[in-house]
Amino acid sequence: MNKDREVPVRIIVRKKRGHGGHHGGAWKVAMADFMTSMFALFLVLWLVNQSTDIKSAIAGYFQDPLGRATEYGSSILPGNGTQAATVRPLTPPDVLNMRRDRLQQMATHLEDRLKKVPNFTAIKPFIEIQITEEGLKIQLLEDSTGVFFETGRSTPSPRGREILGLLGEELGTLDNPVRIEGYTDARPYSGSTPYSNWELSADRANAARRILTARGLPDRQITQIRGFADRALRDPDDPYAASNRRITITMLLDDASTPEALRDPVASAPAAGSNRAPGARVEARPASSSSPLVDMPPVIGAARPPRPVDALLPKSANGSRP
Repeated sequence: MNKDREVPVRIIVRKKRGHGGHHGGAWKVAMADFMTSMFALFLVLWLVNQSTDIKSAIAGYFQDPLGRATEYGSSILPGNGTQAATVRPLTPPDVLNMRRDRLQQMATHLEDRLKKVPNFTAIKPFIEIQITEEGLKIQLLEDSTGVFFETGRSTPSPRGREILGLLGEELGTLDNPVRIEGYTDARPYSGSTPYSNWELSADRANAARRILTARGLPDRQITQIRGFADRALRDPDDPYAASNRRITITMLLDDASTPEALRDPVASAPAAGSNRAPGARVEARPASSSSPLVDMPPVIGAARPPRPVDALLPKSANGSRP
């Protein structure tokens, strides 16, 4: 063996050195802030692309996170659930204001939904949505040819079924009581048929009820179905005007139709110039309405719009219903 070619073995000894001191956790705080900002950004981007229904639901939650708009004088005691502080009980004005805000949101939402209905421009003059002292009032008006109901009959038209179905889907999301009323003009039925405007107004209101409940409005929320015939004309100056024929759906602000109110109707003689028949029923207002709410402007239509269509409509010469 050639000793000159042997490779010497070198042993390297590495000394272990200690790590540096602790640098702190500031980066963790910065990382948490960055992640929170990114979460907020993606949340906003998600909300922007959502439908109007989801946006309205989220807005309603932030306006009333505890869901207390339907409560009266309630409070949350310490130790119940995650609440650890006593909440001030709601006063009657607080409850009415919260309920009115919800109905105003519903009115705006209905307007948005109706705008998406095909050919909505043609029927827009015949739909009125407004907030009154009683609540959310929706009126479906008629013309001489029939918009929502077949002329002289209680059968809803295809367009009427579509609109009533949409209303049933939306109104069913709230738990306020609902009242449905039917009205006609003063034109009587011709011939000796016993069927009159009284039956027509009540039958149309009942037909509207069936469609509303079939499309989402709980039947328990409907408190009254009323037919007024021609006793409450929309246009008293023209009793035969087609706009007097209408269906009114009112989502009440509060439970004005209590059993006491229904069992204690107030009947009185009609005032001068009134269209109400003697002995007609007038319901008593609840005691909580001592300070009536101010009527708000309608969302769709006007409270008393001009008659651009009625002025051009021909009237029957024989006095029978068109």
